[in-house]
Amino acid sequence: MTFYIIGIGNKTPQFTSEQLEYIESTTVFSGGKRHYELVKTQLPQNHRWIFITSPMAKVFDAYEKEQEPIVVFASGNPLFYGFSNTLKNKYSKSRIITTPYFSSIQLLANATNTNSNQLETVSVHGRSWSALDTVLIQQRELIGVLTDTEKNPAVIAQRMLEYGYTNYEISIGEDIEGTQERFYELTLAEASKKVFHSLNCILLKKKFHRSIDFGIADTDFVGLPGRPKMITKMPIRLTTLNLLEILKINTLWDIGFCTGSISIEAKLKNAALEVIAFEKRAECEAILLENQKRFGVPGIQAVMGDFFEQDLRQYPKPDAIFIGGHGGRLEELFTKIKPFLHPETSIVINAVKESSIRQFKEGCASIGYVILEEIVMTIDTHNPIRLLKAKNSNHKR
Repeated sequence: MTFYIIGIGNKTPQFTSEQLEYIESTTVFSGGKRHYELVKTQLPQNHRWIFITSPMAKVFDAYEKEQEPIVVFASGNPLFYGFSNTLKNKYSKSRIITTPYFSSIQLLANATNTNSNQLETVSVHGRSWSALDTVLIQQRELIGVLTDTEKNPAVIAQRMLEYGYTNYEISIGEDIEGTQERFYELTLAEASKKVFHSLNCILLKKKFHRSIDFGIADTDFVGLPGRPKMITKMPIRLTTLNLLEILKINTLWDIGFCTGSISIEAKLKNAALEVIAFEKRAECEAILLENQKRFGVPGIQAVMGDFFEQDLRQYPKPDAIFIGGHGGRLEELFTKIKPFLHPETSIVINAVKESSIRQFKEGCASIGYVILEEIVMTIDTHNPIRLLKAKNSNHKR
């Protein structure tokens, strides 16, 4: 198949000679309802239009029945979170030629006279918060965000305020190039209270850098009521993150997260890290969330309830596992996690009791793991803590 993909704005387009050649070469066209209204008067009288709408399988079926080239009209730059990429993924062997227009983010930056040298753009349009969470934790200087009706500017501003990102201002473009075009430059608090046109995009501009210590003081975390010392101490926490190779991995399972100190510091060090945090004590869910907001760390998935009763198949397989709690059931824990390990998954535990150290080593042996590192640390007057790291005996060193 041959696809000619033409990027257009929010007004009747003025086609180039190249684009007119594409239009004149076929009678088959495609795009959304809005695109059709913008271009229908410029199409051949005998044209046929394939509307791009859910489910996409029907759209693809219609494409595959055509013998002629298909001209597709798409918003902005179709190679920028756009339909060209969708077609390239679906029809990798097809001929796909794209002539782009400005993206909505480019138009917003131009309209607000914004220096976009450091611009980094993410999309939450029909997607999770993950990409936006990552660049916020990294505190990028200038962030462009493609929104949708649910993750709209007000909701984004509310979420940023919730996690303490008051160091950003927000610019919003509504219905850019349309009849209701309007631009705003607001504080997050102002944006959080407004209702915006459904067609919009935003720029987040950093005013100052929010400082978070490299190694958060234990007393800065919200702890368990009546048990303020029940937290992985900061020097041990940082050593644990090193053993977990936190900068090199994509997915961490934190089993027995308690206050969430390991999960939070892990994601601060590697903002793109996917963290699945498990905890049995119901009161820890609110503690984790409060600590996430305190240190600006959205995007940790808390799984509450008995770990041994969880269906682990619904979570991505871990590159590293930290065992922060096991309820005296280490042998059973190894049996539980074994099907979800891949050849390079590492397992780390911090243990005080000799029985836990012994059971960890026995559990590792039962699944073909070997101890790679064993470190003993003593903090102040506390009992010595042994940090152990294990990997599959066949792993590549």
